[in-house]
Order: sequence, then structure tokens, then C-alpha cells
Amino acid sequence: MKKTDTQILIKISKSDKEKIRERMESLGVRNLSAFMRKMAIDGYIINLDLSDVKEVVRLLKINSNNLNQYAKKANQTGNIYLENIKELQRQQDEIWEAVKAILVRLSNIY
Repeated sequence: MKKTDTQILIKISKSDKEKIRERMESLGVRNLSAFMRKMAIDGYIINLDLSDVKEVVRLLKINSNNLNQYAKKANQTGNIYLENIKELQRQQDEIWEAVKAILVRLSNIY
């Protein structure tokens, strides 16, 4: 952890202070000092909404569980059903569409 041993003092208006607090809240930042350092050095903070990534992970888990169940069934009975394969393919297509949408949005980040 970096040692912070030097101060920079600035004066701002109450309205500017409120705007800074609002921006911090919108980004989920609670530490004013860290926020001000980051903004002064980099000029911006990127806050990514990763809810769609979490959804893709959820879909992958479901698909993996289904695949494991089908493999277990095939090993036990020696049979696998076409409907099961088609369902896996449909799920895989859904996951792929979600991943493509995420990649498109990520490519638009400057």
C-alpha cells in the first residue's frame, strides 16, 4: 500500500461538493480521498455493470449441469436422446448470443 504523506488542499463550493458526492454515490465509491486521487491522476473512473456477465455464467452452469446429466444417462443406459442434444444446442446458442452482446458493448468502451 502506498504511503500518503503529502496534502493538497483545495476550496470548492457547496454545490461542487454535492456534485462530487453524487458522482461518488453513482459509482459506488465511498472513500473521498481515493476518489479524488483517482480522478486527479487518471481523470476518469470506469464502473462496469457486470450483471450480464453474471447471467452468462449462470447459463453456462445450467448448460454444464445438463451436459453432465446427459453424459451420465448415456453412460448408464448406452442411449442418448436427440431431444437432449437439441436442447443443449439451443442453450449453447442462447449463451453465444449473450456473449456476443457483451463483446459488442465492451468494444464500445473508450
